[in-house]
Amino acid sequence: MTEAGELPPAPEAAREVFGERFPEAVRYAELLADAGVRRGLIGPREVPRLWERHLLNCAVLSEAVPEGVSVCDVGSGAGLPGIPLALVREDLHITLLEPLLRRTTFLQEVVELLGLDHVTVVRGRAEEVLGTLQPVHVVTARAVAPLDRLAGWGVPLLRPYGEMLALKGDTAEEELKGARAALSKLGVVKTSVLQVGEGVVDPLSTVVRAEVGESPGGVRFAAKRAKAARVSRSRRRR
Repeated sequence: MTEAGELPPAPEAAREVFGERFPEAVRYAELLADAGVRRGLIGPREVPRLWERHLLNCAVLSEAVPEGVSVCDVGSGAGLPGIPLALVREDLHITLLEPLLRRTTFLQEVVELLGLDHVTVVRGRAEEVLGTLQPVHVVTARAVAPLDRLAGWGVPLLRPYGEMLALKGDTAEEELKGARAALSKLGVVKTSVLQVGEGVVDPLSTVVRAEVGESPGGVRFAAKRAKAARVSRSRRRR
């Protein structure tokens, strides 16, 4: 088994990317390599490549995120990409959405330890928080599910004219082609594949961008969202 001590030193690129938050990024890498492995959030074989494959790969997603927006990281797991994004972008309001208790416990510990006041941890599935979680400008996700299924979870959480940014691998173009019909039914009006991280990561990080119109999730989810909001308001009045 790979031990936490095998975490390599942070590459010079990490100092440039994380800037003043570099010490917190190092602490997060150490937590992933230690508690993250012990709690089953990160595979032990991932420890030697935590910086390049995970932290930096996620941090460069910031290149595609507008300034000062709200973000929901769906299926956040160990906090990827949400926490690296939070470390480089304090202008964002980020929600880490994760259904498993052991993961949300870890995420809450990390958020408090790193002093990420602009980050909130929410336990639940995307379909469960629909109508209770304030719609966001941007949904992020990484290695959660195939694109069509991922969009079914993430797109309904968007506000009108928001966008989903999904970190994908070499098959992004092919996956997007196969998911276009499903995306259209969910109210997606424009899609593209971006390459981010020039000069930071090699290979570059691949991002699928899905932009919605005025009805995120389509007609079916609009009705579901409205019903959930009514139930939520009714509960608050009691």
